[in-house]
Amino acid sequence: MTEATGGRLVRLAETVRQPIRFLLDGVERTALSGDTVLTAILTNVPALRQAEFGPERRAGFCLMGACQDCWIWQEQGPRLRACSTPVADGMRLQTRTREDWP
Repeated sequence: MTEATGGRLVRLAETVRQPIRFLLDGVERTALSGDTVLTAILTNVPALRQAEFGPERRAGFCLMGACQDCWIWQEQGPRLRACSTPVADGMRLQTRTREDWP
């Protein structure tokens, strides 16, 4: 994922929750306990993933689990919906599919 400086979201409140670490495309990132995967990613980088059929960057659409726009992949497992999955300490996430995944 090509990064610009900082994330798309800026945290304004609840900044004292327990910090946790996760990997995004092999890079260690931090989030706060209770964040969704989408919030954790977008507070660190400007986009969630690349669109499947073009060069556009995606950042989620409905942000409430209704649209299918926020699917990303776990390093060792199935994809997950970023807007409704809580981030967990040690999570290993990928923003691109691998060739051997269905």
